[in-house]
Amino acid sequence: MNSKRSTEIASLGEFGLIDRLTARLKQRRETTLMAAGDDAAVIDLGTEEAMLLSIDMLTEGIDFDLSYFPLKHLGYKAIVRGVNDILAMNAHPEQVVVALGISAKISVEALDELYEGMERACEELGVDLVGGDTTASMNGLVITVTVTGRAKKEEIVYRSGAKEHDLICITSNLGAAYMGLHLLEREKRVLKDIANPEPKFAGYEYLLERYLKPRARVNVLEALREEGIHPTSMIDLSDGLASDLRQICRSSKCGARIYLERIPIARQTTELAEEMHIDPVIAALNGGEDHELLFTVPLDKQEAVMRLGLVDVIGHITREENGVILVTPDGEGIALKAQAFDR
Repeated sequence: MNSKRSTEIASLGEFGLIDRLTARLKQRRETTLMAAGDDAAVIDLGTEEAMLLSIDMLTEGIDFDLSYFPLKHLGYKAIVRGVNDILAMNAHPEQVVVALGISAKISVEALDELYEGMERACEELGVDLVGGDTTASMNGLVITVTVTGRAKKEEIVYRSGAKEHDLICITSNLGAAYMGLHLLEREKRVLKDIANPEPKFAGYEYLLERYLKPRARVNVLEALREEGIHPTSMIDLSDGLASDLRQICRSSKCGARIYLERIPIARQTTELAEEMHIDPVIAALNGGEDHELLFTVPLDKQEAVMRLGLVDVIGHITREENGVILVTPDGEGIALKAQAFDR
């Protein structure tokens, strides 16, 4: 018998698992400028430009619940999630390929709705859905989105470029998507055995939109370019502020200090969190699914960034040995921990 002990994925954590799987991979082509370790791969085209390539997967029962997730919104969100990885490299998304695993319960009309949402997102973001693949699925709907993009090599922004004293910026408030998910889950439980259920969403519509239909922050990147502000590092905020900030610090070999009172949290997020006995700060730090952009800029760009009125400056980059610290209003520093692997 094989007595070799098995290792549980949870013991490694999400990023530990990725490190383990990719550590064995060899880079064989000079055209591969960036492989694993960022929001997208970067491929040399032999010109001043490079192609970027990202892939994102959504699995029913893990990433979405069709009992309350409208298919049009799901299609829209799937495209936005994929495109955001390209935007987080400061590149221009161009084409999208979609692969579907389809279970027997999914009708043709349901797929029509899904693709209607995808096409709406593609139209808004200026990308083309150019093909894909379909196969049968035994365990629900699976959506895999591959996105290509393009950028001049010197304009690409990696996670590894943050420098000491750089400002840490985010493109909008945090925790709203997390609370939107909790609202949907709560109403599903409460109304489980009720005929003609009427969920109580009044007053929290913003939270539902942030979870069901996130927006890509193309306008922020355009504004930064117009002002001549080039981020030194950037990442898509999909796993929560604490986890994604640590990814930048890890790649850039730096530390960070962010200030609790500067982290924007929407009024509806705070109200629902209090109603559900959830700390809104936890929602903002670890909630994930915000799909905002977290980026750093040089300190001398502070006035220019503030003039935009589109971003919040929440802290600054420090030396690596200082760690990643959350500073409370009373001046206490708390080490930020990444969220455990849960999906």
